[in-house]
Amino acid sequence: MKKQVRKADQAKIRQRKHIAFRMNFLFFSIFILFSLLILRLGYLQIVKGEDYTRLLEQKEEKAVNTNVARGRIFDRTGRLLVGNDPKNAITYTKTLSTTSQEMLDTARELAKMIDQNTKRITLADKRDFWILLNSEKAIAKVSKKEEAAIRKDNSLAEKDVQRELNRLTRERITEDERNSFTKEELEVLAIYREMMSGYADSPQIIKNEDVTDEEFAAVSEHLMEPLMTGVDTTTDWERVKMSESTILGSTTSPIQGIPDSHLNYYLARDYSRNDRVGRSYIEQYYEELLKGQKTIVKNVRDRSGRIVETKTVREGEPGKDLMLSIDSELQEGLEDLVSAKLLKLKAGPNSKLLDRAFLVMLDPNTGEVLSLVGKKIVKNEETGKNEIRDFTFGTFSTAYEVGSVIKPATLLAGYQYGAARINETKIDEPLIVGNVPKSSLFNQYGRVAVNDIEAIGRSSNVYMFKIAMEIANYSYVRNGRLRIDFGAFDKLRDSYASFGLGTKTGIDLPGEVTGMSTEPNRKEPGKLLDLAIGQFDTYTPLQIAQFVATIANGGYRIAPKMLKQIHEPSSDGKTFGPLIQENETTVLNRINNTDEEIEQVKRGMHYTYYDPRGTGRADRKGLFDGASYDAAGKTGTAQSGYYEGDDRSLWGTKTITVTHVGFAPYKNPEIAFAVIVPHVSTQYKNPPHPNNELARSAADLYFELKGKRLKNEKASASPLPIKPAHKK
Repeated sequence: MKKQVRKADQAKIRQRKHIAFRMNFLFFSIFILFSLLILRLGYLQIVKGEDYTRLLEQKEEKAVNTNVARGRIFDRTGRLLVGNDPKNAITYTKTLSTTSQEMLDTARELAKMIDQNTKRITLADKRDFWILLNSEKAIAKVSKKEEAAIRKDNSLAEKDVQRELNRLTRERITEDERNSFTKEELEVLAIYREMMSGYADSPQIIKNEDVTDEEFAAVSEHLMEPLMTGVDTTTDWERVKMSESTILGSTTSPIQGIPDSHLNYYLARDYSRNDRVGRSYIEQYYEELLKGQKTIVKNVRDRSGRIVETKTVREGEPGKDLMLSIDSELQEGLEDLVSAKLLKLKAGPNSKLLDRAFLVMLDPNTGEVLSLVGKKIVKNEETGKNEIRDFTFGTFSTAYEVGSVIKPATLLAGYQYGAARINETKIDEPLIVGNVPKSSLFNQYGRVAVNDIEAIGRSSNVYMFKIAMEIANYSYVRNGRLRIDFGAFDKLRDSYASFGLGTKTGIDLPGEVTGMSTEPNRKEPGKLLDLAIGQFDTYTPLQIAQFVATIANGGYRIAPKMLKQIHEPSSDGKTFGPLIQENETTVLNRINNTDEEIEQVKRGMHYTYYDPRGTGRADRKGLFDGASYDAAGKTGTAQSGYYEGDDRSLWGTKTITVTHVGFAPYKNPEIAFAVIVPHVSTQYKNPPHPNNELARSAADLYFELKGKRLKNEKASASPLPIKPAHKK
């Protein structure tokens, strides 16, 4: 009996231990679960809290079009180049719950107060509007039998069925029905179509052209009426350019909105489809700075989803003001010089292919673009007279053979590869290469000893040919076959690229090209010699300006820049807002030459202007004689160019292109300039040289303006004053 009791006690003890174990395990599990829950909540609140808050804000808060002014664009002296012209506007904002009938009622009410242009109404608009006004007749356009036949196709989803029914209905609306609208109904339609083109909770401009004071006042007085829900009056703006330069770019209108080619790009950056954006050049490149910030609002909705209150989270801000490096007074003066010279040349002989000219001026120490001029002659079809059009973008989007202006780069390449030495003399003599005579213009028959300085100043083709031959590991033999190492093409081009020739300059503008690097024809090794004197590959006007600026500043290739400063919007319209950022100078590379070699090339360019035998002298008169400053440069003529202009019937015609590069003052350069006049003549003998005249006139104008400003203008007090647009 005692054994049985003992066994029972032991069983109870084991049971109690088992229950205790299970209870402990249960409590431990609960503890683990609660710990995990606490950790998860902590993770969500602490680690991911900001992310979820941001997602909630994106649903509740959104940017709306509030017509914030786009940033203005100024020149380097504070003169306005692109501004905003304020004007009255009437807008409409629909919500997700707004019905077509409600918009139609509002359009009818609004049509009583404003005159709406009906020119933008399309055929599709008329069809849709007729269906809206005549719903029962529209339904009857497709019979029940036809609808049943369509629905029998089990492969069609309901939306596809409706699409087919809508298509048949629209096709069967007659011309008489489309043209049955009265003048008043067409105005309602014109307003209604603008309402429909907007996006939910985003104001859509109904009218911003020629809104009269009477219309603006009438709409404003009735804004609180039920039928005017969503309508508002506001101040819109229109972009106004004070300069004809295309380089400033343009913007789209609210009607155009975002271009289809960039739609995904802008939508991914929280733009709306009807937002105005920069369409080209400065306006496009600096869109992010110029666009301004939209107002951010939070919509409070009721249970039905209707907005009952709108709270402003962040007020909209105008775009930033941009100060460009361009000097508008210098720019306009140089534009006049180039335009006048083009028209005069076009009236002269052998000029049937002449249609453009370019002039670029940079600050060689900072890369700031002081002037970017491109002009083109276009015949007016109505008057038959020649007119000048702006072609500024051609300075970096078109390329030409540039002739002898490239010789300083060839000499520096010679120094780099051991094919020339400082003060080295080479014999300038006519060369016979594969039965083809090649010589310098100043020496077509004899043998003349020239050193490296004279080779630049007198423009020795032969000196450059011999440099190219040595780079190509070839020793000249009269009447011998030119056997070269074709790697010399790459060596020359790589050296040229270090100056910016044949490569992008890095300018802050879209659409830049690199020029054309013509592949060497192994059956014509003589093309290497042409490359060495600038008559094979092509370069843009901006590239040769960067090239001469690199020499002027001591060998640093600096990216040209159009933007000088970024400012906050002006608070009073009279002075610039606070400076946000100064656009820094970007040094792209340093050429592989010593300071001594660069100075030697500069001496050669100085020789060009001031030595009696330099190419920058005509009739014993130096191009820069009498100037108040010292300068250096290089003239060029490309005789092997083939016309590839607008008139395709004349493609392949041989022409002459004249060029010029230079810098001043010689000791401490402030400006570097480049001129290209393509296809100036079809006559090889004694072509005109407007390149040289334009170079001197451009430098003169710069120093004239500088002197006038130092004399007449006191040091500007801070803050910087805004000046009116320059008037000629």
